[in-house]
Amino acid sequence: MKNLYQLLPAIHELQANTEFEQFQKKYNVDKEYLTNILRDVVSNIRNEIVNGEWNESASSKEDMVRFIYRKSEEELEHSTNYYLTKTINATGTVLHTNLGRARLSDEAIQHVVEIAKGYSNLEYNTKEGIRGSRHSIVESLLMELTGAESAMVVNNNAAAVFLILRALANSQEVIVSRGQLVEIGGSFRISAIMEESGARLVEVGTTNKTHLEDYENAITDSTSMVLKVHTSNFRTIGFTKTVDISELVTLKQKKENLVIYEDLGSGVLYDLKGHGIGDEPVIKEVLAKGVDLVSFSGDKLLGGPQAGIIAGKKEWIDKLKKHQLARVLRVDKLTYAALEATLFSYLKGSSIAIPTIRDILATEEEIKDRCQQFVACLTDKINHYHIELRKEGSPIGGGTMPGVEVPTFVVCLKHPKKTAIEIATMLRQQSTPIIVRIKNDEILLDFRTIQQDEIEEIAVAFVKIDKKPQD
Repeated sequence: MKNLYQLLPAIHELQANTEFEQFQKKYNVDKEYLTNILRDVVSNIRNEIVNGEWNESASSKEDMVRFIYRKSEEELEHSTNYYLTKTINATGTVLHTNLGRARLSDEAIQHVVEIAKGYSNLEYNTKEGIRGSRHSIVESLLMELTGAESAMVVNNNAAAVFLILRALANSQEVIVSRGQLVEIGGSFRISAIMEESGARLVEVGTTNKTHLEDYENAITDSTSMVLKVHTSNFRTIGFTKTVDISELVTLKQKKENLVIYEDLGSGVLYDLKGHGIGDEPVIKEVLAKGVDLVSFSGDKLLGGPQAGIIAGKKEWIDKLKKHQLARVLRVDKLTYAALEATLFSYLKGSSIAIPTIRDILATEEEIKDRCQQFVACLTDKINHYHIELRKEGSPIGGGTMPGVEVPTFVVCLKHPKKTAIEIATMLRQQSTPIIVRIKNDEILLDFRTIQQDEIEEIAVAFVKIDKKPQD
């Protein structure tokens, strides 16, 4: 042990080594950062020696220095790589929450880059040379697209729900159907958000049936709001009854200043029902029924960045804008840039330019063609996989359209010596991680969510795995 200790160099000796400067240049790190890495590596080696866990061979100080720098390089490789990385979504789930939900359009990306590179008029009125409001950036676009009197943006739809309840129903009663007390991703419950907001929950109806009279009978002098939650992440089927928002609007005759608010969750500007896909209500149609407020997500069926969008009557939106939480929950210039570009695509009638809409509407023929291109890339390059094209269904995902699948084609691959789980693990460990579906011990690649420029990269990964010997 004493001899091993004697082989450990001092930190200043490591700094004087020629590799020190080479590593600085290669990894673009300063002296202090690299020194800390070296110090940690030396400390770990010392602890291994003390604990009798050292199992490397080093017969000279030069050997030890080489080993220290090799371990330091491994640490540098790991520590200087971004955590957030591009990932290939081969699952077919268009709005995959774990993979970032909606992809941005080329126009949105270009606008984000342009705004990120320099200064912007985020809160400056260039016409009048005075301070402006970031609320005005997309408000007119949202008003035109939804028919709302006013609109504003916060950082996600849960924040929108919280702001509305806190600003308009704090210490007052909010009536909600029991069948709509949903839990969204990450164990966030509507009831819990309501409790945090200070609003008092009044449950009406039963899990499967709620009638208009249930709401009518619950209204008191303390009632501030009726909240309808669109159940976009689950379905109750069978013996059910819900009250349409147009019926709930009639409750305003029962009490002055009663707010009728619908949390739409996903929120669509493009009518997918016209293509026979799901039954998500178009925002403009909901607002036309006389509802006071609606809120919805920006990164789901809208196809934009993460945001919570609130639209509706001006008197209520004005109160929300003035509330202190509006500043706490506001979004930054990059979100506004992406959202503005996305909304312009809808306004110009070019919603097909939005990847979410384009991917959902992609035809079976288009997807089958991508499958065949992929198989062609593998021809004569692999020996072991059994490959088959098969019809399947692509879920929309992201807590939207539960139970709805769009017809698709998938490539199914099975290996005689490697399990599907083993292959999926190796695919995840590629420099660009590839996320797949597994079914009946087969790898399923759904090309609805695989881009044209990703086909060859996936094929290369499968060839590499095919050639890798079995452990």
